[in-house]
Amino acid sequence: MLNKRMKNLKYRSLTAVLVTAEIAASSFLMGADYADNGNSVPKNAAGTGLTSYRIAQTVKKMPLHEKVCQMFVVRPEELTGGADYKSATAATRDCLKEYPVGGLVYTSLNLSSQTQVRQLISDTAGYAEENGCNPLFYCVDEEGGNVARCAYSVHTTAFSPMYNYRNMGTVRAYANARTIGGDIGSLGFNVDFAPVADVWSNQQNTVIGTRAYSDSFTQAAELLGQAVKGFRDSEVYCTLKHFPGHGDTVEDSHDGMAVAHKPADEIRANEYLPFESGIKAGAEFVMVGHITVPAMDTLPASLSEKIVTGELREKLGFDGIIITDALGMGAIINEYGSGEAAVMAVEAGNDILLSPQNLPEAVSCIEEAVKSGRIPESRIDESVERILSMKSRKMKIKLESLTGDVNDDGKIDSRDASAVLAEYAGTSAGRAESFSEIQKKAADVNGDGKVDSRDASAILMYYAKSSAGSDIMPDEFFGRDK
Repeated sequence: MLNKRMKNLKYRSLTAVLVTAEIAASSFLMGADYADNGNSVPKNAAGTGLTSYRIAQTVKKMPLHEKVCQMFVVRPEELTGGADYKSATAATRDCLKEYPVGGLVYTSLNLSSQTQVRQLISDTAGYAEENGCNPLFYCVDEEGGNVARCAYSVHTTAFSPMYNYRNMGTVRAYANARTIGGDIGSLGFNVDFAPVADVWSNQQNTVIGTRAYSDSFTQAAELLGQAVKGFRDSEVYCTLKHFPGHGDTVEDSHDGMAVAHKPADEIRANEYLPFESGIKAGAEFVMVGHITVPAMDTLPASLSEKIVTGELREKLGFDGIIITDALGMGAIINEYGSGEAAVMAVEAGNDILLSPQNLPEAVSCIEEAVKSGRIPESRIDESVERILSMKSRKMKIKLESLTGDVNDDGKIDSRDASAVLAEYAGTSAGRAESFSEIQKKAADVNGDGKVDSRDASAILMYYAKSSAGSDIMPDEFFGRDK
């Protein structure tokens, strides 16, 4: 009992020291991981500071099956094999335990009243928590106009197609998005698969048509930026779609291959403009369509590493979540099986795979691809870290606690704080060089010949002075809720 009390005293003492260090260091924290407008997502959407470190440590310890499942968003009935369209029952509970997916997407088949929708999402969230799952993304296609699951089914605010508002300016684009986001957020949804960033540049195109914000690339770009800000201010994640642009195709990718015949440079100069504007405004998701762009690749965009990684991730610099369009659409299933399409989508660089034709097959094939070496497990980790980081902004996710005997010396004391903070500082991007000497000194970081609470404080102060912003918090170090 005495030994336990002594450990508690050491624990509280170290917490007090870290709090003092944090207060002293707060004047150095600059928050420079965010863009200048204050509305954009962090340049590194995988997170900043100690939360990012803890997410990385959490992902390393997750079973492969759980990590792969996090990369899927499916309809409730796809998860359960045909059950629970409009209510969450034991079937949902049991299937979430077997396949702890990253999120669910709801269609008009799942929605009958606002009360029913709130109960459906609440019950599902309760089952997820009961199973120890990370919280889910609850998604819906609510664009306004003809693609408005909630407006048609449960009578949220109805809008004309966004194209009809094109000449009403950016203020209207912002207001429409904020209203849509507010409406679906009140029902429990936290992700909208909107706004449409395609431009209706080909009047023969029927799959996009008036879903687009404009038939002008520059006007669409102006409107999309404000629409994204409206969604962000409504506290709902939004999704730019369908990269690299579906507005110039004649075919419908729901039915089969849809081809954009333009030269690559023309697509980059025109179709990319609304996506670039939305990304700059802080869009959290980008959905990649199943459009084939022969000038870039012979594969559908959603399965193309050249487009997903080379164009969207690298050329446009997007570091949010990349999600495929539904993998059960004709453009995919007419050519590929569920498993192979899922593996190719991961290889291409997508973070989330939407609605494969066969969820168990898709999950199993990705797991086998990792075990065989076709897909490095680090590739899975990269996406899961990005997913958990995005969830952590609005939800309480499961994080690996850093509390305990970190340096394995049989005690919980200031050496553990030093070890964790030194490792974190030394392994974070851009700081390995700065902390090489600290790492060599191990626990005696302030060089006074002793290992004590001053070392933890010294690391905290050094990190605060030398890094571009940090969210180091004592409570995070000890694995407690703020």
